[in-house]
Amino acid sequence: MGIVSPGFRGRPRSSRPELPPGQYLTEDFPVLSAGPTPRVPMDRWEFVITTETSREHRWTWADLTALPSDTPTVDLHCVTKWSKLGTTWRGVSLDTLMSDVDSAADYAFVHSYGGYTTNLPLADLLDGQAWVAYEYDGEDLAPEHGGPARLLVPHLYLWKSAKWVRGIQLRFDDEPGFWETAGYHDYGDPWREQRYQGD
Repeated sequence: MGIVSPGFRGRPRSSRPELPPGQYLTEDFPVLSAGPTPRVPMDRWEFVITTETSREHRWTWADLTALPSDTPTVDLHCVTKWSKLGTTWRGVSLDTLMSDVDSAADYAFVHSYGGYTTNLPLADLLDGQAWVAYEYDGEDLAPEHGGPARLLVPHLYLWKSAKWVRGIQLRFDDEPGFWETAGYHDYGDPWREQRYQGD
């Protein structure tokens, strides 16, 4: 007698073409954080891009929200296997923020209030692929979802979209961030199921 009952096929993978392999659809917006939620007063909030030559480009909250904004509608895919489709945000594209930044760097090391970090190739932040987002679904971004502002890089797993973002350091070398040093994949493409190192 076989160890698997006839007709058993295991947990079905999603047949929805818009879901990466191994993901399931949720209507909720789960809250997952590695530590306490930072609370940053708007008058002390700033975002800083630091080039590989240590030149700093700074924006206050008023500076950021005065810049031209986009309202992307994107799908989110978490490494814990949930996906939420058709989410709508408002924020400033990294193309806008990088427009006056002179850099030859290949990588971005992202810093958040609260100490969280993550790494990405700089190319993945440009060409309309990433934003510093400060509204979700027409409302100010709630602190539990990364407010007042978070990085939004929807084509990668959601841990790359750093909550409570405060700056990006441009680098020639790729330095792993918080989850990457704990064994998560350096890149994190959900369509290739790059969850952990070696995937």
